[in-house]
Amino acid sequence: MPTTPHRSDPTNPTASGVGHRMRAAVYERYGGPEVVRLADVPVPALGPGDLLVRAYASDVSVADHRLRARDLPRGMGALAGPVVGFRHPRRQVLGMEVAGVVAATGPRVTGFRPGDRVVAATGSGFGGHAELVRVPASGVVAHVPDALRLDQAVALVFGGLTAHKFLRRADVRPGVEVLVNGASGAVGTMVVQLAAASGARVTAVCSAPNADLVRSLGATDVVDHLTQDVTALGRRVDVVVDCVGTLPVARARRVLRRGGTLLLVVADLAGTVGTPFARLRGVRAVTGDLPTSAADLDELLRLAAEGAVRPVVDRTYAFEDVVEAHRYVDTGRKRGTVVLRIRAEEQS
Repeated sequence: MPTTPHRSDPTNPTASGVGHRMRAAVYERYGGPEVVRLADVPVPALGPGDLLVRAYASDVSVADHRLRARDLPRGMGALAGPVVGFRHPRRQVLGMEVAGVVAATGPRVTGFRPGDRVVAATGSGFGGHAELVRVPASGVVAHVPDALRLDQAVALVFGGLTAHKFLRRADVRPGVEVLVNGASGAVGTMVVQLAAASGARVTAVCSAPNADLVRSLGATDVVDHLTQDVTALGRRVDVVVDCVGTLPVARARRVLRRGGTLLLVVADLAGTVGTPFARLRGVRAVTGDLPTSAADLDELLRLAAEGAVRPVVDRTYAFEDVVEAHRYVDTGRKRGTVVLRIRAEEQS
């Protein structure tokens, strides 16, 4: 066993034994699930500070839906255009998360070596829906504990990191009351678990068929949003986490205690611009692209390995069925995460 990582020439993908070409799920125009297709594309060039990850699992998230369909919150299209593209996608491979095995490392990389099991958030770089993914070693990437499979690890990333970074902006501790709007989605299921693990009393807002799920994750009370107005809860809470964009300040303040915190995971342009003025209505509002780090991902993986939180996987699709995965996410009915299996982990 070598004591130093195998390096590869950034200009020569075959140096790492991965070849020049790979399969990826690409889209060249905005639209429905049918715009996505598997294609043969070049392997990304490995930079001096990069990892090349042989992907085993990714996920199809609501972020992938929004970008593929250009279904962005109202007013956000112009702001997102420079990143995602205006008339055509700037980056043709979606996927903001990947879990796999390091195939090669750049010459400046420390802390990772070929053969390591890792999971990463690719963020605005996307590219996770491919057989090989370039990941900056200084980015949000972490070793996967032996107690977790790669598909479990990837199912934690999108929802877990989002939940983690928003909850840090609120005083969530024993005795605090937290209301989670959209509690059965990828973000909501992780908010429920992390808030409950902190000792908070959690009220989950979801549809009735998902009530047992959110209770199993730690919710004390459940509100069926199809039959009950969440703003008529009958009591006020300390923190509202809006994971779906239906509780802006004007509505959320009806259920928040004065001085409470509104965490807007999803917000349109008006909601984002109006956030600093929420205090005039007696609440503190937080939204935007909050920072996260590899340390945050490490902590999330540790909690999962210890059993304090668990990944919630709704369905798993083979890479060849990526269109069907997008079609299911488009229904808006997924519970937790939809995993995309790039290759079977048993083959590693």
